[in-house]
Amino acid sequence: MREEDGPPPGVEGNTGLSAKPGTSTGAAAPRSVGAPSGLSAVEDLAEKLRALIASEGLRVGDSLPTERELCDRFRASRNTVREAMRILKAYGIVTVRPKVGATIVDDRMERALELFSFNTLEVSRKTFSDIQGFRGLLEIASVDLIFDRVARADIAELREINERLRGAASCDEAAEIDFRLHTRLIAVMGNKAILDVYKIMKPVILRIMATGKTKQIYATETLGEHATILDALEARDRLAYQYRMRAHLQAGGGNFDP
Repeated sequence: MREEDGPPPGVEGNTGLSAKPGTSTGAAAPRSVGAPSGLSAVEDLAEKLRALIASEGLRVGDSLPTERELCDRFRASRNTVREAMRILKAYGIVTVRPKVGATIVDDRMERALELFSFNTLEVSRKTFSDIQGFRGLLEIASVDLIFDRVARADIAELREINERLRGAASCDEAAEIDFRLHTRLIAVMGNKAILDVYKIMKPVILRIMATGKTKQIYATETLGEHATILDALEARDRLAYQYRMRAHLQAGGGNFDP
């Protein structure tokens, strides 16, 4: 999508949507003709562009039509096209470069991580319960899949990661090691989508892991909890594994305010 001046003939050149957040344009955001109720012209066009990408089978690396072509095709102003493109860029679907235009990318996971990270400044007891409950669905309820897939090499690597807690230089470093151990366990299931979702939650999981702990606690209590979980995993003792993992995930809940 190259920069081109002016809207196509017969199309208004200013939608009023490029004002900064919190400022008034003096009128409600315009709605495109035939747009679904509740959608602005920009939102409607963003959805049409997503549909265009799908219908034409565009893949990563392919280019979208030029800005002028999009204006003509959807009878939209230049500002509307640019604002819609900003939405797609925020979603991690396209990247826009001068003299090159809009190119299809797949940065959706990174964008999701950024948005999730932005909202994890405070962790309440409710957040703790929700996050640890979700982790339980993966690390406890999936016990059969984990036990079926785990190999001796996996357990050996998990034990090696756990031992690194002894030499952690700080609580933050220990939390990173803790997260790496649990991520490695999730990876045993062999499902990339599950692993990606788990990684998206890393910022809040790290806060939960580190709250109320010191590097000494990590080197003793946390290391010991992990060791008993891995012992149960190696022995293929499902009940012991589930009990110990559940106790491990719920430990520390009292460190969070309601």
